[in-house]
Amino acid sequence: MFGLSGKVALVTGASRGIGRATAEALAAQGAHVVINYVRGEEEARRVVQAIEERGGKAEALGFDVADMQATDEAIAALAKRLGRVDILVANAGIAVDNLVLRVKEEEIDRVFAVNVKGAIGCARAVIKPMMRARAGRIVFLSSIVGEMGNAGQAVYAASKAALLGLSKTLAREYASRSITVNVVAPGFIDTDMTSSLGAEVKEGMLKAIPLGRTGKPEEVAAAVVFLCSDAASYITGETIRVNGGMYM
Repeated sequence: MFGLSGKVALVTGASRGIGRATAEALAAQGAHVVINYVRGEEEARRVVQAIEERGGKAEALGFDVADMQATDEAIAALAKRLGRVDILVANAGIAVDNLVLRVKEEEIDRVFAVNVKGAIGCARAVIKPMMRARAGRIVFLSSIVGEMGNAGQAVYAASKAALLGLSKTLAREYASRSITVNVVAPGFIDTDMTSSLGAEVKEGMLKAIPLGRTGKPEEVAAAVVFLCSDAASYITGETIRVNGGMYM
C-alpha cells in the first residue's frame, strides 16, 4: 500500500534527525532518496551508506535551500539526470529562540530564508517536473508551535505557520495536475533541536503531552511516508499532527 518503488524522493535537511528518519523510511519503501545537505556532507554520506547497506538506493546532494538560484539549478539537474522527481519533503529548517523584543533583524531574515523561502524555492523547482508527469507529492515539515505558538519562539513559530498557508495554496493551484501538498506538524520529538532543552523545560512539556512521552523521528517519518504514498492520493491541503495529543 505504501510502496514507492521507482519513485525519486528529495528530502531537504536529511543528514540527521527527522530528515534522516524520513529518508530512511522512504528508501525502505523502495524510493530512490536524494539526501540534501548544506554543511553536513559527512553526515549525509553516512545516511546514504546506511540506506545502501539495507539494500536501498540513495545519493547525497549539497545545496542551500535559502539560495533560490542554487536550488533551481540543483533540482533541475537532478530531474534531468534521473528523469523525474516524484516526491519533495521540505524538512530543512533552523530555529532562533528569543523574545521578539530581543531578536535581531538578521536572525529573522535567516530563519525565514531557510524555513519559508527555502520551502517555496524547493516546491517551485520540483513542481516543474511534477507537472510534466501529472503527478507528485509535496510534504512540508512544520511544527506544533506553528499552530499553538510558544513563548520565546515568535520568529520560528511564524515561519512554521507560514507553511500551513503555503501548502493550502499550492494544493489548490496544482490539484488539477494530481500534485498533492500537505504538512506534517511534529510536537516534542527526540532530536538534536530538543536535546539541548533543560530538564525543567522537558518535564514541563511532558506534562502537557497526553501520551506522556516524547515522540521519535521514526514516528514523524511514518506520517510523511503515508502522505507520499498512493494510499494518500485523495488527501491534499491537510496537516497531520504528530504530537502525542499535545495540541488537538
